[in-house]
Amino acid sequence: MKSMTNRQNGMTLISFLAVFVVAGFLVLLTLKLVPVYLDHMKVKSSLEGLKTEAGLADKPAQEIRKMLQKRWDINSIQDLSAEESVFIEKKSGVVKIQVAYEVEKPVMGNMSALIKFEDSITVGDTN
Repeated sequence: MKSMTNRQNGMTLISFLAVFVVAGFLVLLTLKLVPVYLDHMKVKSSLEGLKTEAGLADKPAQEIRKMLQKRWDINSIQDLSAEESVFIEKKSGVVKIQVAYEVEKPVMGNMSALIKFEDSITVGDTN
């Protein structure tokens, strides 16, 4: 004789809603954070582009900051100021340029994501 127990397979409505909420939150987080990382790639590219500048080690720090700020303006990076985020150290013909900044993006309600970036390059005769 066959057993009359009926087994149900699949997700219940509540488990489906829980998965949907988690997936929705991850999509929201991705949509908020991807532009920040794309901007960081532009910042890093601008910084790496300074390596090809002729006579960079001889230029004053303020001029190097202006060069970076112009590159950032061209790339439409709004959240970053060269005056506040660029640190320049010169020692015997070697220039170390460091860019350190934080970006705070509101995610939902009173919840925000804080992302810290730090990149540096060294230009000059390192012999």
